[in-house]
This record gives sequence, C-alpha cells and structure tokens, in this order.
Amino acid sequence: MIFEGSMVAIVTPFKDGRLDEAAFKNLIEWHIESGTDVIVPCGTTGESATLSFEEHDRVIELAVETVNGRVPVMAGTGSNNTTEAIRLTRDAKAAGADGALLITPYYNKPTQQGLYEHYEAIARTVDFPMVLYNVPGRTGLNMLPETVARLSKIDVIVGVKEATGSLRQASEIIALCDDDFAVISGDDFINFPLLAVGGKGMISVTANVIPGDLAALYDAWKAGDVARARELHYKTLPLHQAMFYETNPIPVKTALAKMGKIAHELRLPLCPLSEANDRKLEEALKKYGLLEN
Repeated sequence: MIFEGSMVAIVTPFKDGRLDEAAFKNLIEWHIESGTDVIVPCGTTGESATLSFEEHDRVIELAVETVNGRVPVMAGTGSNNTTEAIRLTRDAKAAGADGALLITPYYNKPTQQGLYEHYEAIARTVDFPMVLYNVPGRTGLNMLPETVARLSKIDVIVGVKEATGSLRQASEIIALCDDDFAVISGDDFINFPLLAVGGKGMISVTANVIPGDLAALYDAWKAGDVARARELHYKTLPLHQAMFYETNPIPVKTALAKMGKIAHELRLPLCPLSEANDRKLEEALKKYGLLEN
C-alpha cells in the first residue's frame, strides 16, 4: 500500500503574498523527522483554491524535491473542471509525485454518473495512482459508496479520502471495495475509529501541528497496541476541535505562526481568526504543551 499511515494535508506558507519556500521545506523536514508517512501538498488545507497554476506546480515540485524519495508525495490536483484536473494531474506526475488527490467537483453539482465519468476521464488520460476525495461540507456534494465502489475497479484509482465524518458511510465503502483499496480518514475526529473498521490511515489537518502524535497513533494501531492508539485519540481530540474553531486552514495556520513555524499569512477570502477564537486557540495550544504558559 503506497498511501497509508499518518498523512499530512500540509499548509502552504506565504510571506509577502508569495510562497515561502524556505518555511515550506522546513515544515517537510519536520514532518519526516516526526514520522509523517505521506506529504499531501495542494489540498484544501494548502489553500489550493487561491494558488495560480504556476504556484500550484511549484508547491508540488518543491515538495518532491525536498522529500527526495524518503516518503510518498500525494499531490492535490482536483478541480471542478475535468480538463483542468487532467492538466494538474499530468503536471504532478511530471514533477515526480507518487500520486494525486482529486476532490469531487464543487459548485457544478454533478450527478453520481457525472462523478464517475469525471474520474474515469482523468484515469483514462493520466496513468497515475489516484485517491478520490469526498468532502461534502466543502463541496455541497456527497459521493455515494456505490459510486466509490464503481470507481475502485479502475486500476489507477487506489483509494478515497473520506471526509463526511460518517463511520456508516466509510464502513459501507470498505464493505463494497476490495481489501487493496485504501479508505483514508479525511476528518480528524474519526481517525482512530476509522482504523478500527478497516481504514488505512488519515490525511490530517491536525498533523500540521502535532505530526509526532498522529504518527504515533497510527504506529500504535499497526503494532496492535489498541490501548495506546485509543489514548492518543483522546489526547489529540481537543486539538482537533481547536483546528476547526473557524474555517480550515485559518486556525492551523494561526497555530503554526504562534509556534514560529510560518509567517501569519492567509489569502483572501480567508481572513484572520476572531479575537475570541484566537484566545481560545492559544489556550488550547498551551494546554497541549505546544506553547509556553
């Protein structure tokens, strides 16, 4: 299984309106040292919606260069425009990424058949490992288990990032698909429960700030230490809550800035945390031991 374990939906650090390449490279090194299993650039948490094509390509190139084969890189290449998704996926493959993460088309609201044809067209055009990404809270569209199961029969489609937060839906997908198809948590609150029903890991927002603990949770589960994995689930739960005080990635980028990892910079239409939530976030980080009291 090429994509399993603790995978980080890594932020894209900006400085003065541009990609902060030095900070991005430092984040990747920190993740690899901390045990992160897969780097996932240019996802929702990476503010892909506000990256230009040139920036999008550069973020993936830089991730591949920095990782240098030490762990897989799963590049976000999805779009609500099938032709654009094909272009981004081709570019990611050319850059040396190990696979692509493709969000369901947003705004268009295709039917389930439209979803199938969208992904089938990308898979037919680009011979590259692909992970589907279902996040109805961001897209307004739910890709049903039956559609995922149909798509799982296409050789290059190797998994799904399931971010409904529904263990019922995730369980139905696992039941319908072959064992070699990876169902990956896209909702940090169910990382541990999804492993228990057959998930292969998580693509995590919170791993941006606590890569070591999320990697340890997966490693404990893999080693059969269920008690330790459960302990880490409950330890990390308050931080998962803090990462969603407001729209992702506003809290996680704010947290990383407070930790001195990146500059405190978002792109409009995202804006800084409210003062009240900023105080709550700082308190949560201190309680976890990520900031000094």
